[in-house]
Amino acid sequence: MSERKSVSLVLSSGGARGLAHVGVIEELENRGYEIKEIAGCSAGALVGGMYAAGKLEIFKDWICHLDRVDVFSLMDFTFSSRGFIKGEKVYNALKKVIKDCQIEDLDVAFSCNAVDYRSGEEVIFRSGSLYAAIRASGSIPTVFQPARINHQELIDGGVLNPVPISLLQDPGDNLLLVVGLNATDSELVAPPKKDAEGHRLISLPGWLKEYRNKMREYFPEQVKPEKVTSMSSINLMTRSFDLLQDRFCSLLIEKYPVDVTVQIARNQAGTLEFHRAAELIEIGRLKAAKALDQWENGNN
Repeated sequence: MSERKSVSLVLSSGGARGLAHVGVIEELENRGYEIKEIAGCSAGALVGGMYAAGKLEIFKDWICHLDRVDVFSLMDFTFSSRGFIKGEKVYNALKKVIKDCQIEDLDVAFSCNAVDYRSGEEVIFRSGSLYAAIRASGSIPTVFQPARINHQELIDGGVLNPVPISLLQDPGDNLLLVVGLNATDSELVAPPKKDAEGHRLISLPGWLKEYRNKMREYFPEQVKPEKVTSMSSINLMTRSFDLLQDRFCSLLIEKYPVDVTVQIARNQAGTLEFHRAAELIEIGRLKAAKALDQWENGNN
């Protein structure tokens, strides 16, 4: 087994899928790894910040007790064209559970990023209010309104640097582990099960199966041509952006000497499905366990 037990951890952007980061961190700790530094983006900034502040267990307990209605109630919707969620209500609720602190006072070195959409420059946070940094890093364009800090209007760091390996200041000989949340669906999704004739297997009640078989005796089924599904212009634009992000994330990971990569598929959860916290945390833990097993067995 590899002797390297200290870790430089990079947590990517990905909305609610970022809750898988919690499971990855728990698996690392269970195996005796020590996280020395964290670089996070968007959801990765949220989870990484909570860990660096020593509050990950409290955060996990809080978010795992939110159901769909609770999550909806924390969304302060607005009719603004700059984003349909103000993004303040959820952080104010979290602050009641976990108080704000200064990044430079954290026990674990932490950094996260955002983007000044006017200048197009990446903004890196290594000091100042933890919540201000997290709020800016997670300001998903058109979803959350931009965060305002020192006359700047900041949006999600994932626009320029969704896998912020470049933010690490002192990786040294640490194990470099990257958690990506934008793996392509085709890599991780099993095809639907089909019968011998190529039909998709669908569970039907017995009485309906019998009725359908009887009807087939009198009205034989004709083979229908498969319909090609088309996308609306909005869906097509979203899909195109997703493909660009997927490829960009892959290129960023290839650029650096990453030791372990944990990949979570994009289709595991929608951007705002935070009510699925427990499920996503477990997905992260399982994916991390598999990736670390491969790393440890290959470094004996």
